[in-house]
Amino acid sequence: MDFDDTPQEAAFRREARSWLENNAARLGDGERASSVAEFRKRPDAIERSKAWTAKKADGKWACIGWPVEHGGRGASRIESVIWEQEEAKFPTPPNMFTIGQGMLGPTIMVHGTDAQKSRYLGPMLRADEVWCQLFSEPAAGSDLAGLATRAVRDGDDWIVNGQKIWTSGAQYCDYGMLLTRTNPENPKHSGITYFIVDMRSPGIEVRPIRQMSGASGFNEVFFSDLRVPDSNRVGQVDEGWRGALTTLMNERQTLSGGGVGPGFDELFELSRTVRRSGRVAIEDDAVRARLADIYVRQKGVQFTRYRSLSALSRGGTPGPESSIGKIVSAPLRQQMASFALDLLGVAGGIVDADAMPIGASFSEAYLASPGGRIAGGTDEVLRNIVAERVLGLPAEPRLDKGVPFSKIPTGPRS
Repeated sequence: MDFDDTPQEAAFRREARSWLENNAARLGDGERASSVAEFRKRPDAIERSKAWTAKKADGKWACIGWPVEHGGRGASRIESVIWEQEEAKFPTPPNMFTIGQGMLGPTIMVHGTDAQKSRYLGPMLRADEVWCQLFSEPAAGSDLAGLATRAVRDGDDWIVNGQKIWTSGAQYCDYGMLLTRTNPENPKHSGITYFIVDMRSPGIEVRPIRQMSGASGFNEVFFSDLRVPDSNRVGQVDEGWRGALTTLMNERQTLSGGGVGPGFDELFELSRTVRRSGRVAIEDDAVRARLADIYVRQKGVQFTRYRSLSALSRGGTPGPESSIGKIVSAPLRQQMASFALDLLGVAGGIVDADAMPIGASFSEAYLASPGGRIAGGTDEVLRNIVAERVLGLPAEPRLDKGVPFSKIPTGPRS
């Protein structure tokens, strides 16, 4: 494992740091950048994030991993990581557009037409147009290929009816990438077609979902005779699963850290300030043992990620270690938040940024953390992927393999 930049990486880091010093304010001593959850509460959050993204785009620092012909720098993955490390030293607005820029843009680059690339990628890079991912459905659970939203051909258009759920940011998005069932007589992984949809079109209804944290980042989206032109189809008819896999691969890379929120440093500081049984919490042997356990596991994730970065720096491909980041990190973040609330006692139930340590971030992280173990692939799905594709273990039995989607038995619906 090599922690030092190569000469080329050091030069890139200096260039990135210089641009940031000239275009962004630096964090002062004791200051910390707002978490995404904190930033989203601001009424001007979207506009501030858009303005910062546009400024980065003007300097060729937005989506630097995109090809040059699409407005990026063609930067390597290690250069993208260096940029993220340097940007994190400044209190810049968090990127609220990773679904489009990190997942859907790359899908259009691979499967889209030249006209689609020309029309959509530029505004997506600048965040002039914001995108959402219309994949999950209420009846499909973690089985994305079990989707039932139908698209029926009508001349040069398609008529779409159905429902999606847990769609992040749909209430403020301009466009979405939609998976539909176009041939129910094919096996479920076939007969799926991928579309771009205008979220302002007649026939689309977005209903925000009120979460237990009080936020409404997720949405239900309903389609009622939505008319989508065939020119908005991404890839071939009935072959949308290929595009879906491209999106999912980019999604898991984007979410490999397992979510955002307060980390070990904040947890350690909390243990030094709150009191248990008349003394500072960190003086308790059980608290110190729990902190040590969390620290070791966090460092394990960190150094495993460094192994991937070392491989990238040498021009190689990360090995199986890159697959375990989210499997370990998402539960660990939930456990850290739970332990923090234990330290806070009854005060842990208060979600008030003005009244609680570090802006009630641990309270919010506790409420949001279960979603981090679902978004981008559930714990169970990711373990199956590692078991089957990394360890070479036998695949789980599938009774629906090769069976037409219309013939797959379904349970009674209430």
